[in-house]
Amino acid sequence: MSVAHQPSMFDLSDEPALGPLTGRFARRHLDGGAWVDFLPGWVTGGDEVLSALLHEVDWRADRRQMYDREVDVPRLLRWYAGHETLPHPLLSDARERLSAHYGPELGEPFVTAGMCLYRDGRDSVAWHGDTLGRSATEDTMVAIVSFGSARNLMLRPRGGGESLRFPLGHGDLIVMGGSCQRTWEHAIPKTARQVGPRVSVQFRPTGVA
Repeated sequence: MSVAHQPSMFDLSDEPALGPLTGRFARRHLDGGAWVDFLPGWVTGGDEVLSALLHEVDWRADRRQMYDREVDVPRLLRWYAGHETLPHPLLSDARERLSAHYGPELGEPFVTAGMCLYRDGRDSVAWHGDTLGRSATEDTMVAIVSFGSARNLMLRPRGGGESLRFPLGHGDLIVMGGSCQRTWEHAIPKTARQVGPRVSVQFRPTGVA
């Protein structure tokens, strides 16, 4: 698959690396027992990782039923089970580091890695919560690492209300925890700006989808 990508002018590190987690977050507590940790620039040297994600992942295009017709899902997808090899070693390291940091609070490790490729500003994801699995009834966490062009992650209370905006750029990390998947929704809206590809890597515990 060919997706045009211009290496970041701001990512000056050649080798991909993870920054520290301890003491780097100012947790934002939301209503309903939800919270968000946001850490810009957790990954440095991410151009190599992004290149692997764009060119070595067997992305698939899904379709979904909308009213009386089937339409294309406006992004490409790939889901990795816990036993599968991730497309770059840094992603395995990231999952282990996140599990070590959040494990005492979460009570279990991050296992799966879901990935979305937003090819340009026309690709998006509608308002939703990850409530197909245990997160429909239990508090949990979803950790998202972003690679490529910056896109806004929007959060709002389930059922409507004032939204929050988190600009996820190259190498940024956001963790949604507590009741966030049940009591809040998130989305990546379309944008008319000229933006390049972005890959979202979502680490989840077993049974959370």
